[in-house]
Amino acid sequence: MAAVRPLPASGQPGQPGQAKQPRRVAMLSIHTSPLDQPGTGDAGGMNVYVVETARRLAAAGTEVEIFTRGTSSQLPSSVELAPGVLVRHITAGPYEGLVKNDLPGQLCAVTAGVMRVEAARPEGWFDLIHSHYWLSGQVGWLASERWRVPLVHSMHTMAKVKNAELAEGDTPEPDIRIIGEEQVVEAASRLTANTSAEAGELIDLYGADPSKVDVIHPGVDLQTFTPDADAAARARVGFADDDIVVLFVGRIQPLKAPDILIRAIAALLSNRPDLRSRMRVVVCGGPSGTGLDRPDSLVELSTELGIRDRIDFRAPSSRTDLADLYRAADVTVVPSFSESFGLVAIESQACATPVIAAAVGGLPTAVGAGGILIPGHDPADFARAIERVVTDPDLRADLSAKARKHAQDFGWEATTEGLLATYRAALLDHRASTLVASQ
Repeated sequence: MAAVRPLPASGQPGQPGQAKQPRRVAMLSIHTSPLDQPGTGDAGGMNVYVVETARRLAAAGTEVEIFTRGTSSQLPSSVELAPGVLVRHITAGPYEGLVKNDLPGQLCAVTAGVMRVEAARPEGWFDLIHSHYWLSGQVGWLASERWRVPLVHSMHTMAKVKNAELAEGDTPEPDIRIIGEEQVVEAASRLTANTSAEAGELIDLYGADPSKVDVIHPGVDLQTFTPDADAAARARVGFADDDIVVLFVGRIQPLKAPDILIRAIAALLSNRPDLRSRMRVVVCGGPSGTGLDRPDSLVELSTELGIRDRIDFRAPSSRTDLADLYRAADVTVVPSFSESFGLVAIESQACATPVIAAAVGGLPTAVGAGGILIPGHDPADFARAIERVVTDPDLRADLSAKARKHAQDFGWEATTEGLLATYRAALLDHRASTLVASQ
């Protein structure tokens, strides 16, 4: 794998001190709004990332305007998310009824809407564009050329990676996405990667210039996601002290593989029927993506396997309620086929709850020593790991302590510092390339 240019110890790539912090950033999150509830539809870890970093960028002195496609005629044209953070709804196509795969046909309309907003401002209003996901990158590509400002792009997920790790029966990502991602990688001034593994994929699979790739780990809100200080989380979410609580948090779709957890629990209870009366499996999330084709598939599967009475399906919840679910759990399971990082894993660990996860993508980085990584996706392997954690108090306590310690290194403040360093590097790079072009 080609080498990735690391961030210097100061956190500032390039030549520190030669580029000012951007005054205003246009952040593009076209296919999903930062106002949407994570865990359903197309809202997930990326939404959390955009919200948390935008707030902290504004607090650090960089105003952020987030552009997203309007999905309801009832939405105002703009909403203040936080001081210095504005969410701008762009009209493009019908409000309701469009799924993510329909959006490439609306990129011209989205781009026109973004351009229209900027045109009403004084020239040079935005210093930089930060696009999230390839659809936003396509819009950012054109806007950066029109406004003559650098484009920083974050993939979050990549079609070539997802297609290489596709869940059985899932639908491959289309060629139009692969082509679009390749174009954005070529056009971006700088690229951010969640982990070194993702940086390597950008370089090896997409031909990214290693000197343009910065590794910046996502974070966790260490004030919201904390251990169970009053030992009352279980009561608040409706469980008894002696219940065995196994948690899944995420969108219900083949990529996230909640069915593997259901099959693992069935295998575990088959081997350990003595645990059945105490077993509580919480699946917190809503149907998304190809999971919308069979929204009741997990209910049907758990019924077929004879464990429907052990499964507690819950709708996506607020960040505060989600923290209580993590605290109440003995273990959180993340069996995904692909994860660029795995915010669920680091949130769980911040609450001192260990994680069992598939050893894919960014999950080894997110889990660290605070859990158990499973090679492959065999439910029997997950069943054995779950049994170990929930029946061995000493192991669980050890993993819990390591989980909390690991999460302490992943505050959103560090993520934001990394982004500001990348923004400064992008401004330096852009200035240098502009000087060369003018000579």
